[in-house]
Amino acid sequence: MKWQCGYRFASALASLLALGTALSLPAHAQNYPGKPVRFIIPFPPGGPTDILGRVVAQRLSEAWNVPVVADNRPGAGGNVGTEQCAKSPPDGYTLCMLSIAQTISPSIYSKLGFDPVRDFAHVTLLATLPSLLLVHPSLPAKHVKELIALAKIRPGALNYASGGSGTSSQLLMELFKLQAGINIVHIPYKGTGPALIDQISGLIEVAFSTIIAALPYLRIPLIVTDDSGGT
Repeated sequence: MKWQCGYRFASALASLLALGTALSLPAHAQNYPGKPVRFIIPFPPGGPTDILGRVVAQRLSEAWNVPVVADNRPGAGGNVGTEQCAKSPPDGYTLCMLSIAQTISPSIYSKLGFDPVRDFAHVTLLATLPSLLLVHPSLPAKHVKELIALAKIRPGALNYASGGSGTSSQLLMELFKLQAGINIVHIPYKGTGPALIDQISGLIEVAFSTIIAALPYLRIPLIVTDDSGGT
């Protein structure tokens, strides 16, 4: 089976270089930033939000000539760190890397410590990333049809990892399970990084993961196409 994954990265780093002017800041904004900036990443190291967030933090540090400190605050599908960001002083010195999980959270959590629209000054879209369906090489399934067949003869025997309840990696797998009519047990993690470690070690058999986190560990060639069909 040929896997084709379209991708598009937003040209957002250039926009972030002007971040100080995009935020709602006090009258002395022309001197911003005058001290180190905290950049909350609400997932653990090694996942797509962390990888992209650290690149942004480094570029902003270089552009602003002040430290932009990447601060990992994982938990509850990204909600712990996002709530910390929401409750920080609105002075432009705390930034937060939000993901699709924070657009999903209001629909599945009865109580949140933040409102993703009201509590943040949204600056820019950083990237859109495709997801890959991954299996450990020890699993006797080399394509999707074999995986579905295996799951049907072993209902509830396979495990899948996600970056946390309510994250896209969980919802993608639940949709896949529903459409395929299979039962694979959910094992939630605090982020994609820890989930990938356990899948690489063989503790987890199946997972959806974004291409930016998973690509270094793939054993098979991956064909990536852009929107025009070119490789």
